Amino acid sequence: MTIEFILLVNKQGQTRLAQYTKFKTINERTALEGEIVRKCLSRNEEQCSFIEHMGYKLIYRRYASLFFIVGVDHNENELAILEFIHCLVETFDRYFENVCELDVMFNLEKAHFIVEEMIMNGCVVETNKANILEPIQMMDKHTQ
Repeated sequence: MTIEFILLVNKQGQTRLAQYTKFKTINERTALEGEIVRKCLSRNEEQCSFIEHMGYKLIYRRYASLFFIVGVDHNENELAILEFIHCLVETFDRYFENVCELDVMFNLEKAHFIVEEMIMNGCVVETNKANILEPIQMMDKHTQ
């Protein structure tokens, strides 16, 4: 029961953040992302947010101009992953104050750090927004 990858993709299909929990070569990542992004973006809003594709169960949700796509193994609970996506978006919102695509693009390191605080070895380890943001806010204080 693990999260294999997290993708943040805009409406044009450009990947803005990609985090993998298992090693994949650049060519494997590019091919995987291309197929998954095309599959998710081609679906309309009335269709289910769960897809099985290429041995993964894909759970996605659109917030404003970004699609949050999470690839998991077949034993993972889809609703729990939807809740995780919502928690991730709320955490981004709290840190970036109404997160948008540009926030992720220009603060990619911080976005990765937030995801890494929430996931370890493919498992969700933290969902408390205050606990997730405390280390990054401390780093921000010391860099000013």
